[in-house]
Amino acid sequence: MEMTDLESKVTGAVEKVSESLVSISSKRLERRFPYGVVPLEGQGSGVVIGRNGLIITNNHVIAEATRVEVTLKDGRSYIGEVVGSDEATDIAVVKVDAEDLPAASLGDSETLKVGQFALAIGNALGLPGGPTVSLGVISATGRPLPGSDFIFEGLLQTDAAVNPGNSGGPLADLNGQVIGINTAMLPFAQGVGFSIPINTVKRIAGEIMEKGRVSRPWIGISGVDLNRAVSRRYDIPVDSGFLVVELVPGSPADYAGLRVGDVIADAEGVEVKRTKDLLFALARRPVGEPITLSVVRMGNRIRLQVRPAEAPLVRRARE
Repeated sequence: MEMTDLESKVTGAVEKVSESLVSISSKRLERRFPYGVVPLEGQGSGVVIGRNGLIITNNHVIAEATRVEVTLKDGRSYIGEVVGSDEATDIAVVKVDAEDLPAASLGDSETLKVGQFALAIGNALGLPGGPTVSLGVISATGRPLPGSDFIFEGLLQTDAAVNPGNSGGPLADLNGQVIGINTAMLPFAQGVGFSIPINTVKRIAGEIMEKGRVSRPWIGISGVDLNRAVSRRYDIPVDSGFLVVELVPGSPADYAGLRVGDVIADAEGVEVKRTKDLLFALARRPVGEPITLSVVRMGNRIRLQVRPAEAPLVRRARE
């Protein structure tokens, strides 16, 4: 039976992307009572992005690993060196000592549309016999990960099945271009998986390869989401935004004139309704590049320019 045009596109894309897919096995040591220190193994996927042996995967695939082993499609195995990783975006770069590897073609996640076909490819459950492929659509873009306290980048949501072992593998379009890196699925839902947009991957991986780490903007404030109940209690004239409740002395926010009690209502022309809106706006600014904030203070709206600094290495809930 002849394949339809759609089937031909799907199989062609799978063949193209599978060439750059790798399997990643990690080992780490953990102390478990009463057995003492025991080795634990993890399984995931990765994508070759450089012919010189550079590979993208998830941070959680290689986190705390004492040994990372990379297996290519042709069966060759290498010990991988972790170049660097970023926990906030769950991206890691691994290097193997190999040349002329088949590098994936990376797409442009900014052009994606909801409803567009997507292929999730990876080593699901670590099953033998080659990669697992699932077909679905882009269900949404710019999604936060449910249950997370913060997010620096919007995720792609897809109904293409993403299973354990798919982590770090590619989400591809029907042209065989990688448009995302699979990162998570919800065990209590059906048809809900998440991928990191490839444009985010390219930017974060570029920083890791250049500096070995990721520089994040920081302005030195913490606060809460403003709602109607809080507004009424403290007689605040707006009922949404980010309420500043703490400010680090000498921080960029302090230097720019922000005060405790200010409500950040807008960042670079984008309305701030929740903390994540402000985090997302900050994440898109390079360190040192000013960001304009619209602030409500005692019923008046003012505009302030804040020049973010590089986030301190030891930092928790301040943005």
